[in-house]
Amino acid sequence: MAADASGEWVSVVKATDLEPGNMKGVEAADKQLAIYNLDGTFFATDNECTHAYAFLTDGHLDADVIECPLDGGAFEIKTGKGLGPPIFCDLKTYQTRVEGEDVQVLIED
Repeated sequence: MAADASGEWVSVVKATDLEPGNMKGVEAADKQLAIYNLDGTFFATDNECTHAYAFLTDGHLDADVIECPLDGGAFEIKTGKGLGPPIFCDLKTYQTRVEGEDVQVLIED
């Protein structure tokens, strides 16, 4: 894990283990994260819905939108933006990069 001025890069999954159009829940640095592969580009968000206690990776992925399995609330994966009721708070997103075979997430201090 390499340090960065604004945080630490943490390896969360092998790039080859997450095919395009899929997502995976992981724990990294005491955070529950959702890792998404959208057409070969990786994205990361908090895995817990901001409205109801549910893991988003148990929900439905449609293109670049994730839908909560409990309340149907939806978020844009790339920005974390909530897409209407019942969502009242956007989702935290994280920077990602691929280093060798690993997808890494920047965990900020």
